[in-house]
Amino acid sequence: MSMTAKEAEKLFEKLPKAELGFFPTPFYRLDRLSKELGVNLYIKRDDFTGMSLFGGNKVRKLQYLMGDAMSRGCEYVFTFGATQSNHAMQTAAACRRCGLKPVLYLVAIVKPDEDDLRANLLLDRIMDAEVHIVEIQAGETEEEAEDRAVFLAREHMARLNKEAGRHVCYEVPMGGASPVGSVGFIEGYVELEKQLSAMDIQADYVFHATGTGGTMAGLAAGRNLVGSETGIISINVSAKDPEYPKRTAALANESLKLIGAGITVDAERDICTDLNYYLPGYEIPNEAASEAIKLLAVKEGLLTDPVYTGKAFAGMLDYIRTGKVPAGSNVVFWHTGGATALFAEKEILGDLSK
Repeated sequence: MSMTAKEAEKLFEKLPKAELGFFPTPFYRLDRLSKELGVNLYIKRDDFTGMSLFGGNKVRKLQYLMGDAMSRGCEYVFTFGATQSNHAMQTAAACRRCGLKPVLYLVAIVKPDEDDLRANLLLDRIMDAEVHIVEIQAGETEEEAEDRAVFLAREHMARLNKEAGRHVCYEVPMGGASPVGSVGFIEGYVELEKQLSAMDIQADYVFHATGTGGTMAGLAAGRNLVGSETGIISINVSAKDPEYPKRTAALANESLKLIGAGITVDAERDICTDLNYYLPGYEIPNEAASEAIKLLAVKEGLLTDPVYTGKAFAGMLDYIRTGKVPAGSNVVFWHTGGATALFAEKEILGDLSK
């Protein structure tokens, strides 16, 4: 059974939480683009989540993940991603805020130059995270390299636990996509519902970028928790197998159980992902995303990135321009951050400077 936002907020008190970000994040109408596109376009500024200038949506998850790690008496936090991972960088920042030691195992989809470190990888080093670069070997896929990174990290954790004589390591999956982490986005959707209510708005659609699925799981769970009828369109930034929606729904349901909510998420009913906008691949730019990044920058003075939010914004624009989103609809773009990628390697940036 659904509940009010105020009732839902009480459920989050059940879990340990590190106060890391600045909430609620800003929410407002993009007037110039709304006029041009023929919809009422709003933006949820999770790029302003904090803790630093380079924060983003992962902070919502990390509040609960760090809370869980500290409640277990852990000293180290291990996580994974690509070398320019927003999640890995934000995990390092959260660890430093909480007095924990960050250990990052990062796959070099785009090989970094150790003499010219850029963007998130530079920030990882400034925060003195222990960084292990895992290069993709000949004949190895990105997924196989990611699996190998996890294997190496778990060997590392086992050594540290053995030396300490107890469990001192906490593992955060890629993107923070765990039942504990996704609770942060159940809470995030409740926050949005309160903002919509305060402005007397009913959102027809929410668009956002999705990778590992943790954000998508939390948003779907949060929408069902408060009984919203808003359509959530999740624009994929990487290839996914056919079981991805089912795994995401299962993750959402595990998160709902953690907070004691008596509702569920169904993959066919509640999970809507779109794989039409990520090609030619993860961390590889495309023309539509570059156009979308420039449009938002020129019309509203706001920056998105070529890996996540640029591709999601491009997908949303296509939905609006082709009539999949009817004229006059109330549309929310959930800005998940990641603009540090604008300062990454040229292979990631593409032709934005032209």
